[in-house]
Amino acid sequence: MNLPTTETLLLEQKDHALHITLNRPKARNAMSLQMVHELMAVFESIKDDRSVRAVVLRGADGHFCAGGDIKDMAGARAAASNADEQNDPYYNLNREFGRMLTQVNSAPQVVIAVTEGAVLGGGFGLVCVSDVAITAESAKFGLPETGLGIPPAQIAPFVVNRIGLTQTRRLALLGARFDGTEAARLGIVHTVCSDEDIEQELEAVLTQVKRCAPEANIITKALILSVGNDELDNVLDHAARSFSDCVQGKEGQEGTMAFIQKRRPNWA
Repeated sequence: MNLPTTETLLLEQKDHALHITLNRPKARNAMSLQMVHELMAVFESIKDDRSVRAVVLRGADGHFCAGGDIKDMAGARAAASNADEQNDPYYNLNREFGRMLTQVNSAPQVVIAVTEGAVLGGGFGLVCVSDVAITAESAKFGLPETGLGIPPAQIAPFVVNRIGLTQTRRLALLGARFDGTEAARLGIVHTVCSDEDIEQELEAVLTQVKRCAPEANIITKALILSVGNDELDNVLDHAARSFSDCVQGKEGQEGTMAFIQKRRPNWA
């Protein structure tokens, strides 16, 4: 695996999982444009790497991510004074974050978010594109953008997809803050733990990922993400073709044989 060199991320592969730690602790891991680009580069580098079956996203020093980096906003403000309408630095800064969310959302791996401390703005959005989210009950979630006079522009569509229109309207338009227990109730995260139990829960999830056939997981995630983005008949036609290919493929044959022989399949 050839991972890019990163300054704002810590990278470590453990068995079948790549652990990505947002590492700007002095800024509570606020997401700079550099971090956005580094995340995009890492996900691009592993998209065809079948040795990486899961990606774990978390933050350094007790915080997940406190949102966007204010310094980048200041830099965009300085650049805006000399920019024309077609080269708007605010637009480019914001849109690049949306491209990163889209890339993480569609990654073939199982993306697992582990959240503690601040989970605000961009960090909130990153959780909403994970496949599995675990949180400490003491974590603090929120969409504070409207309180700063700006919209949660690139985040809002992913939040709507995660928890629905009604709750997203309430959270975004009130700039609400809430803890991990409420995040689980709303469906933003799947499991809420005490701070001491997070590692154990993460290991349990990674063990479950390992029991699932890698190619079947990739196909299943793509199928799920296609729902609502294509005509239903097209989705079902493609799903039937994928099913047929998998049944006749190596994983389908190995899975069936393992079941008959009452053993774990070779990918587990």
